[in-house]
Amino acid sequence: MKKREVDHVLRAAGRITGEKQFIIIGSQSLHGKYPDLPDSLVKSFEVDLIATKNADRTEWLNVIGVYSPFHESFGYYADPVDHKTATLPKGWKGRLVNLPIGDTEGVQGLCLDPHDLAIAKYVARREKDIVFTRELAKREIVSRDRLLALLDQTPVSEEVRGRIHTHIAKDFGVQKELDGAQPRHETGHESVRATGSLSLEEIRAQARKDWLQLRQQQRGESLSGNPDRNPGLRHDDPLKDHGRSIDDDERE
Repeated sequence: MKKREVDHVLRAAGRITGEKQFIIIGSQSLHGKYPDLPDSLVKSFEVDLIATKNADRTEWLNVIGVYSPFHESFGYYADPVDHKTATLPKGWKGRLVNLPIGDTEGVQGLCLDPHDLAIAKYVARREKDIVFTRELAKREIVSRDRLLALLDQTPVSEEVRGRIHTHIAKDFGVQKELDGAQPRHETGHESVRATGSLSLEEIRAQARKDWLQLRQQQRGESLSGNPDRNPGLRHDDPLKDHGRSIDDDERE
């Protein structure tokens, strides 16, 4: 949705309820800091709204809700929700962002901060949320450190908190997670990291990467005329692998 379409929904919501202020929860709240994002981050067709003064009037928005004449006419609609709809970090109300001024007939939209929004998406973890949080990280709309700080302030179980921590690490890349949370020990040409928190697939991927780098380095030394690490290996012989390779594990 474009911001002008969000403005239209707010304008209609104000006329129906008489309210002058709504909290916007959901992906459309990104318009608070990033109006008119030109991509799929705001591709949903609903605007999740909560009336701030008279919350009970939020239900009146079903008049312009899904499958309503409003929806059929314009292709987007209001989705009346409440504070229980999303699990948010403590203090989220104090971080609400004003929707930039538009054609709303004086109706104000208060948008979730992108980091609070991301935490709510990590908690929900539907298929569309997985794509959404990955894109937020990729486009640097949110920062990993801020997400982790807010996660500590989110009312979820330790099991859920651990799951979200893992998903945040994946969205920002395993290497960044290792650099920030795992000790590093330099041993010559290699950098060895603790792997206790990695999955088997991640361990294999890192091991294969290190193996390929070492192999490429050995080839370079051989071609440049540097002394071989293995004196018994002729310069014109292809490097041979000994033992079990990572590919052997992957084929099992």
